Amino acid sequence: MEKLLSDFSLGLFVWMTVLFLILLGLLRKFAWGPILNAVNDREEGIRSALAAAEDAKREMQNVTADSERLLKEARAERESMLKEAREIKEKIVSDARDLAKVEGDKMIKQAQLTIESEKKAAVADIKNQVAELSVAIAEKVLKEKLSENKKQLELVDSLLGDIKMNA
Repeated sequence: MEKLLSDFSLGLFVWMTVLFLILLGLLRKFAWGPILNAVNDREEGIRSALAAAEDAKREMQNVTADSERLLKEARAERESMLKEAREIKEKIVSDARDLAKVEGDKMIKQAQLTIESEKKAAVADIKNQVAELSVAIAEKVLKEKLSENKKQLELVDSLLGDIKMNA
């Protein structure tokens, strides 16, 4: 250090100090100003990017909440539509069942009426045939019995006796 102090020159020191101050002034004017402005701009850009990211995050949360709400509404609407479809199906099936029962009962009643009328017609036909047969048999029996006079007189007396007893 002694050598440094012995070689010390005041003029050189002043010039170096002046040059150093000029260099500092030039650096401040042309380098630090733009560098600090760039750093400030960069810092502002980062802040705005962070704010935009925060806004995007909030917007994403809102969108997510809206989509979840819409999804819930869609599910509820789907369930409502399915329930309504089930009710309509059950009503249609019930109405069809009731209509089929009514039509079936109607057909059964119609068939019963047809059977009854056919039965009456058959009974009437049988009665007519029995009556015709009875008349034919009675005619043959009477012809045979009444072929003799004595038998005719006995029959008339017998019939008159029956009439007197009933009267």
